[in-house]
Amino acid sequence: MTVKVPLKETALNAERIARIGHEVHAVCPEFDSAGFVHSVMADLPRLELSARIARTSEGLHAHLPVTGPDALDILLRSLPPTPEAAGVTNDFGLHVYAPHSDYVARYMRAADHLDRALPALARMTRYFSAELPVRHFLAAFPDETMKAIGAWAVDNDFRVRRLASEAPRPLLPWAPRIAPPADLALPVLEQLYDDTHLYVRTSVANHLNDVATTHPDLVLATLQRWQRSGRVSDKHFTFIARGALRSRLKEGWPPAYGILGYAHDAPIELTPLTLERTELRDGDALNFSAALTASVSAPVHVMIVITTTGQNGQPREKVSFLRRARVEAGKPLHLAKSHRLRSTARWPVPPGSYSLALQINGRRFPAVPFTVLSP
Repeated sequence: MTVKVPLKETALNAERIARIGHEVHAVCPEFDSAGFVHSVMADLPRLELSARIARTSEGLHAHLPVTGPDALDILLRSLPPTPEAAGVTNDFGLHVYAPHSDYVARYMRAADHLDRALPALARMTRYFSAELPVRHFLAAFPDETMKAIGAWAVDNDFRVRRLASEAPRPLLPWAPRIAPPADLALPVLEQLYDDTHLYVRTSVANHLNDVATTHPDLVLATLQRWQRSGRVSDKHFTFIARGALRSRLKEGWPPAYGILGYAHDAPIELTPLTLERTELRDGDALNFSAALTASVSAPVHVMIVITTTGQNGQPREKVSFLRRARVEAGKPLHLAKSHRLRSTARWPVPPGSYSLALQINGRRFPAVPFTVLSP
């Protein structure tokens, strides 16, 4: 049986703390590498990942022989010459370099350091994505940071361009909340939506999805403008639009389906859903089938909707994608899946009454009930 190792154990561990100490000592012999490693490792095993990052940057601050711009210069010189030389093999980077940008947010976040700190974050993001540290600068120095972000949007490195979209996201996960105007970063996204790199385009879609939670019409208008621009291929536009509107697609918002070519009022009918079993337990497969028919050929976008009642007495839904297809007139389209019922941190599956429905082009068709039994 394979034992899953927690991310925190692989992200920052004794070997990686020693690596940081070695790389810093190589460019600054006065740095007490042994003391740094000993002090950080005294606390690291009991800490979660974010606290490990913070503790490591605190250790750097305590053991570097200088502070301010001089300390930042040492950290920058300690970085390998390229991400590839550092062993970075993915777009996001290596956690071993997360404390470096955390250091900038903790100890260089001051008005008289901005001209050094913000460019440093742009360089560090090539080694480990720096959107969380940038958030602290956005909160403290919004105008100056947005000016830097605007420049990052046209940087030669795709990781820096992605930082320009990711850092000002309204609902950036695991990040301090800021309350920017909904359209604050739209000029930046205008530079990036037709980017050549998928990593950047994915961030643009995620950014718009955040905006769509409160300003869906603004996102729709933005997507319509991009669609008319001719700057982006149909394939890339569809990718961005699906990501940008994914929450609204789950909610069945007709304009979200319309811009993707799915008519909310398409002439379609669905046979009653059939369940293989109506009594299941957490971990079982929910097997269902139905047939979709149309009087006129039409593209369809199908979602699965599982509904139950939460502990607060309010309905609780989990909506997930089933398939996209084209139903031809007079030719039934068979819809079926073996959907695993499995509890997650976000969506537990306690015993109780549930229902299953299909949502097609945003229209919710009649649901069928089933029961989840106690283990």
